[in-house]
Amino acid sequence: MNYQFADRVRYFDASAVREILKVVNKGNVISLAGGLPDEALFPVEAVDQAFSKAINSGNKALQYAETEGLFKLRQQLAERMHSKGMHAQPDNMLITSGSQQAIDLFSRIMFNPGDVVLTEDPTYLAAIQVFQSYEVDIVPVKSDRQGMVEEDLEEKLEQHQPKCVYVVPTFSNPDGKVWSKERREMLIALAKKYQVVIFEDDPYGEIQFEPDQVPNSIQSLDHDGEYVVYTSTISKTVVPAMRLGWITGPKEVIQLVTQAKQAADLHTNSISQHALSHLLNDYDLDQHIKRITTVYYERMNVMKDCLNDLDLEGLVYEIPKGGMFFWLTLPDSIDPAALLEKAVDNGVAFVPGKPFYVEANQTSTMRLNFTNATIDEIKEGMNRLVKTFNEI
Repeated sequence: MNYQFADRVRYFDASAVREILKVVNKGNVISLAGGLPDEALFPVEAVDQAFSKAINSGNKALQYAETEGLFKLRQQLAERMHSKGMHAQPDNMLITSGSQQAIDLFSRIMFNPGDVVLTEDPTYLAAIQVFQSYEVDIVPVKSDRQGMVEEDLEEKLEQHQPKCVYVVPTFSNPDGKVWSKERREMLIALAKKYQVVIFEDDPYGEIQFEPDQVPNSIQSLDHDGEYVVYTSTISKTVVPAMRLGWITGPKEVIQLVTQAKQAADLHTNSISQHALSHLLNDYDLDQHIKRITTVYYERMNVMKDCLNDLDLEGLVYEIPKGGMFFWLTLPDSIDPAALLEKAVDNGVAFVPGKPFYVEANQTSTMRLNFTNATIDEIKEGMNRLVKTFNEI
């Protein structure tokens, strides 16, 4: 049978990270590749009690639900956002199946084929995949450790008249950068000047090693409430398997995103929403986040010490202030793809940086994850990685 697929499937490709994880799971390989939280730190008992309460509180949690999501849960999430200086109202919020769905639904209502979105470079791999699936032209903006470079951003705003600027300004995936307060304010100012929407993706913002040094979200600077669409998730702070995220922003945007969700899956699963509402009501989530942050900070420092001991001329990296990743720039003579092949043979895995670039022309970078391995695994994994570097 010659299947007549849509033209857009030519943009579909397997995730490089997922393909690496398949290899990792087949053998005795220490994974420093994925962006996974540590399941040993999941609040299992609290989650168990929350689901039990959801089931035992009546059959409502087992019934179809409104597309927007459980109203009480939206109130609770809005209150958490308010506590962090952000603006949110339950009526302008939609509960999604993780923040990944939020990116997809937003793209569905925003982009026509050939529209332009500006992004950092490198940026979140799965966002690139979503934008490509809607046949969007992705234009990278020059970025440094402080965020997008103003001159290049404004030049591309003038030249391309994009529909959206997509950013992960706090502990970004893959490179872990934190935008400065000045760059966040600059982006808001330019969004107003050029009348363009900012999509702020914030999955890691609560995993802060140095909270006093992290500026408020870009969304908190949008005092008009017209320019920033914001999404976040509980996948990194509670458990990924609940598949719960949310998107909030201007009323007109969220209304259309809600209609797109109705066409996609009617609503996010009810029982997880009820369970999360009970969890937020009965469990000290902030204390849990402090706990996992303390553990991740310790693991980050172990990896940092291993990197500091790595005698490799031309190696460049920054010490993360939060999140889940180290981002390494390697000497030009090293091919990360070839390095990965040897590393897996030596029992350790990482993610080459190439898939995170819009134009995929940057090859001398790699990402290391420090949250999903124990201290002993990090030490042994880094020993194996050092061995691999010495063999090339």
